[in-house]
Amino acid sequence: MGARIRGLIVIVLVLATGAVLGTIGAQWLGAGAVTTRPVSIPVPDVFGERIRVEVLNGGGVDGLAREATGFLRDQGFDVVEVGNWVSFDEDSTFVVARTDDLDGARSVADAMGVREVRAEPDPNLFADVSVVLGRDWSPERVVRPDRPAGDPPWWDLRQYLQRPGAPSSGARLADPDPGEG
Repeated sequence: MGARIRGLIVIVLVLATGAVLGTIGAQWLGAGAVTTRPVSIPVPDVFGERIRVEVLNGGGVDGLAREATGFLRDQGFDVVEVGNWVSFDEDSTFVVARTDDLDGARSVADAMGVREVRAEPDPNLFADVSVVLGRDWSPERVVRPDRPAGDPPWWDLRQYLQRPGAPSSGARLADPDPGEG
């Protein structure tokens, strides 16, 4: 039994010595051949495309902002802040554009089935859009246009549960621009 253990120890030492000598030799022999180039890592284009949303409960309904946050995240929006509005006396929901670009606010409003969009740019906020939830908002009452691009995954059952009379693709619910078509 002692001879077997000694044999295993010798084999392990020979392998370890070979690994160390091989590493040293590879570094010496390949030292002049190594060239360094800056590595460029492709950054996906999704950064900057997602709309940052602030969800504020203005209706005083318990859990409303949490429910709207889940709803908006399911729609692909980036909810960065959840809280309460200055008061709980809002009856109807409205969307506030916090940048000069109203398209993001209109997209959020369309997704939530909200018609009122206001422009109140505030460069001090991290959010692009603020949603002030009134007592009227609930995800069950949302009437959304069909999804404009890309098919939903096969496992998403919402695609099979379309409400009759839902607006056709391309319909705009929120704050239509009088200059359009």
